[in-house]
Amino acid sequence: MNTESNSPQNSSHTKSQSLVQHLIELRNCLLQILFLVTLIFGGLFYFANDIYAFVSEPIRDQLPTGSTMIATDITATFLAPFKLTFFVSVFAAIPYILYQFWSFIAPGLYRSEKNLLAPLMVSSVLLFYAGIAVAYYAVLPVIFKFLTMTAPTDIQVMPDISLYLNLSLKLFFAFGVAFEIPIATVLLIWSGITTPDKLATKRPYIIVGCFFVGMLLTPPDVISQLMLAIPMWLLFEIGIICGRMIKAKQRPSADGDQTDI
Repeated sequence: MNTESNSPQNSSHTKSQSLVQHLIELRNCLLQILFLVTLIFGGLFYFANDIYAFVSEPIRDQLPTGSTMIATDITATFLAPFKLTFFVSVFAAIPYILYQFWSFIAPGLYRSEKNLLAPLMVSSVLLFYAGIAVAYYAVLPVIFKFLTMTAPTDIQVMPDISLYLNLSLKLFFAFGVAFEIPIATVLLIWSGITTPDKLATKRPYIIVGCFFVGMLLTPPDVISQLMLAIPMWLLFEIGIICGRMIKAKQRPSADGDQTDI
């Protein structure tokens, strides 16, 4: 009788092989993501100045007559569009990045988990892009109109292209992540970490936290802070509503399909 297949050494070797296979799969996913980002960047780099012109339009439209943007660093005229094009490439590749993440974890999920996580991942992409769109079309024009209107009369407004880019990317990222609040709320409720009722009782703290985050991530003016904090609070409420709907669907089925892999 051969007992080697059940030996502890053989079991350990099998686990080691499994870990190596997962690491190889993860490496392949990362390489594919890197390849796609590089490919998109290569295709967009020729239009780097046009992309920067589009992203800087909200502030250029608010500049007084005769004012222009400036570059205080001699390398900024190249590095600012280069940096922006790279971030645009990453943002454009986000659906594929999430698809690779999904293909990596999907084999270990139950059917019920796949049925929930698949639409959540699609929603997370749409919400992230929606947050960037809100920041670009609604927030940036209002912020710069307010800031240029409050400038002293003897000061000529000539914003630096690198500083503007850093501020814009910060706001894009802040609004993109903030719009993921419903996804995070639903995941917390679905996983059983908390319940809609418990989250509802913490609403005052959530509201204070939203305004605190808005203060940290936006320029030091009340308008931009409100334009981030209020959507964050409303998105939190949407997450609670969606969480209640998911909980209501979970009750009839109990753990019925948790055994389906």
